[in-house]
Amino acid sequence: MPEPKPPIPAQQAAEIRRLAHDLSNALEIVVQSSFLLNSVASDQSAKQWVALLEQGVQQAAKINRDLREYIVANS
Repeated sequence: MPEPKPPIPAQQAAEIRRLAHDLSNALEIVVQSSFLLNSVASDQSAKQWVALLEQGVQQAAKINRDLREYIVANS
């Protein structure tokens, strides 16, 4: 059985939380831009690029949520 890991020091956890929050704000801009692009994109090629963008944003948002959960569980 692996040894339990020591908790993330409070100062480092606070900084990581701040960075995760800033990342969330940046991702929100990209999400809103993607939505607007999708509403005006008319040709199929543009819609495919917007779908690819949205997929990347969703992956980044999940990673950010996972990071936040990890910090909470380990600090």
